[in-house]
Amino acid sequence: MQEKPVQILGLHDLRTFVQARLCHQNELEIGVFHFTERALQKQGTPCGLSFCLHGPRNVKLMAIWETQRNTIVFYGSNGERVERVQLAACHDA
Repeated sequence: MQEKPVQILGLHDLRTFVQARLCHQNELEIGVFHFTERALQKQGTPCGLSFCLHGPRNVKLMAIWETQRNTIVFYGSNGERVERVQLAACHDA
């Protein structure tokens, strides 16, 4: 059974959601560790964002938001895919 798509209402909500999910998956306290993001491009066209939580002991936890599919893929500290989350379509008025 597939989970209901997650509703995100803007870039701030996306950042907050990703940071909280990475912390929850790895039993870390939210807001304690450095959190960065980088725009991704494919052939010069924006295609997503890469997020990195810089955890304890140089651990890096990653998540990639792919704009075309509107999904976020979360990766563990060993680089393996941990989870994929489908985001709900955003209908701005």
